[in-house]
Amino acid sequence: MNLTLVHTSPVHVPVFDALRDTDHPGLELRHVVREELLVRAGVEGPEAVADEVRALLEAAVADGADAVLCTCSTLGAVAEGLAADAGVPVLRVDRPMAARAVAEGNGVSPARTQLRARGRIAVVATVRSTLGPTADLVEEEAARAGRAVDVRTVFVEGAWDRFLAGDRDGYLALVAGAVDGIADADVVVLAQASLADAAELTRTPLPVLSSPRPGLGAAASECAGAKSV
Repeated sequence: MNLTLVHTSPVHVPVFDALRDTDHPGLELRHVVREELLVRAGVEGPEAVADEVRALLEAAVADGADAVLCTCSTLGAVAEGLAADAGVPVLRVDRPMAARAVAEGNGVSPARTQLRARGRIAVVATVRSTLGPTADLVEEEAARAGRAVDVRTVFVEGAWDRFLAGDRDGYLALVAGAVDGIADADVVVLAQASLADAAELTRTPLPVLSSPRPGLGAAASECAGAKSV
């Protein structure tokens, strides 16, 4: 089973390799890193890099990919939108996370003892271009589930500068602090894959969801399905 992952930062490569080794041994991962796509999407909008994303998908398929997973939340919707022409499943890493957030935000989780008429979901990000696509995805999953949600976005000022400077500990600490300051929510969504480890640093009693593990799991299932056809 061959899965191509499209990243906009090289830091994601060892994260997904480790998850593969733990959860999906035997799954071959091929990593494509294009940092400039996130930079350009942040300035011009995600649709501005659609042609480049299409070319990456075509190259992945030509290289034998059974599925493609986009790990960049900013570009996820663009990648998904090109799936029909790709010839293989194209997934965005954050969709399974968003679906779970909708379920937990509406009291479906066993940890919840009281249902709310509307779930309250906080979306946390360190890159502004990620906030809109992730909030839209949560709303989309809520509509699909027939549930009402209120989505609020939280931007962590200064955190991305630390990430770019290589200060991973400082980056995660700022994110965890921002999450711990959220009170008016039922569940917190970490919008970017790079935020996942911040969940281990938080003290909040709220569920804090990240995308790498469930996203890779969904992609691995698609690969297995493709091989069984």
